[in-house]
Amino acid sequence: MTDVLGPTVIRGSRILGGEAADILVADGVIREVGTVSAPAGATVLDADGLVALPGLVDLHVHLREPGREDAETIATGSAAAAAGGFTAVFAMANTSPVTDTAEAAERVLDLGAACGLVDVVPVGAVTKGLGGTELAELGLMARSRARVRVFSDDGTCVSDARIMRRALEYLKPFGGVLSQHAQDPRLADRAACCHEGELSGRLGLPGWPSVAEESIVARDVLLARHTGSRLHVAHVSTAGTVEVLRWAKARGIDVTAEVTPHHLALTTDLLAGYDPVYKVNPPLRPREDVEALRAALADGTIDAVATDHAPHARHDKEHAFVDAAFGMLGLETALGVVSELLVRPGLLGWADVARVMSSTPARIGGLTDHGRPVAPGSPANLTLVDPDGAVTVDASTSRSLSRNNPWHGRTFRGAVHTTVLRGRVTYSTDISPTTHQPQMESAL
Repeated sequence: MTDVLGPTVIRGSRILGGEAADILVADGVIREVGTVSAPAGATVLDADGLVALPGLVDLHVHLREPGREDAETIATGSAAAAAGGFTAVFAMANTSPVTDTAEAAERVLDLGAACGLVDVVPVGAVTKGLGGTELAELGLMARSRARVRVFSDDGTCVSDARIMRRALEYLKPFGGVLSQHAQDPRLADRAACCHEGELSGRLGLPGWPSVAEESIVARDVLLARHTGSRLHVAHVSTAGTVEVLRWAKARGIDVTAEVTPHHLALTTDLLAGYDPVYKVNPPLRPREDVEALRAALADGTIDAVATDHAPHARHDKEHAFVDAAFGMLGLETALGVVSELLVRPGLLGWADVARVMSSTPARIGGLTDHGRPVAPGSPANLTLVDPDGAVTVDASTSRSLSRNNPWHGRTFRGAVHTTVLRGRVTYSTDISPTTHQPQMESAL
């Protein structure tokens, strides 16, 4: 992490991909945007040709601390997030112990603050120990220093409709949102690991049918309508779920949804080689589902991109496919995947990227200092991107402790160059800061 002392001018970046402008940052706040005269002694960052976005926000990451520091720590996950252009990440509750108390949530908050690379926002468990039978300390977590507003048993579905209803009712008074891992355990149990279809039968892998996700989402949007509460659907993976979301939104139900980069890009065909790096929950789906997810993100039916960054130690991931842990890395590659697959073909513009990867996730998660416009008065949380910069992924160089990276060897165009958190550079590649000399400015 680099502390930027005094005022800083980011010179010539294209805000949201539009016209080039300068950005003056001082005391952690954007002070001026346009044609800026650098104050004496200011640090100047040459950002010619780069796109300036509000700092990215990830609603769904697994940082593994406490309990599995062999796979990831809050420090290493924060470093990976900063390298990926993120300024805030939401840390899921399925740690050991589970984040189901105010004290546990505050511990995660404090560990993130000590790193200082991104704002680490704890997600609280919906049920005690993720057990699905008794509500966790929802109110106490919300009133704690961590101010928890997102609650999830991610990794496990809140499958009991009565518990789900009570949780939605409990969260409503303080504006909390319940992020559901939609997986009916009677239709797709813990052994299910491959999209149910011809391929799962041919490979002999336990099937995970689309209806196991869609039926839970359909139930939950009706519960959200009944309670008037906020529902968020995690890692949407099927075209049928998209149809349910469209139906719900057309009727004014307060539901939002996220999609992962890997569900936007990868298909179930990759499982033919039994490579456990491609084992995720929900599983990779067929091409028609991938195309439906891309269209839904472009038209706003799906609100946000979230990585579901899920690091695993080698001894948990490198097994026979059915025995390997679920999940893959995503923080350092998310923007590149979105840029390559959605921006370059014209499905999204850079303003849309800011919407689905910054402003909307921040709004869903209740963050007021992230996802703000790149405008005077906003906190200086920024991501500078080279839209044409090519990055070839090398799993061995990841800042994560784990190596379960599905993108190894792939090249993406759209490279994060600099990440700024409240005026501090937390990640940078080849942008070299210089100290402004007043006499040089007058000569230009």
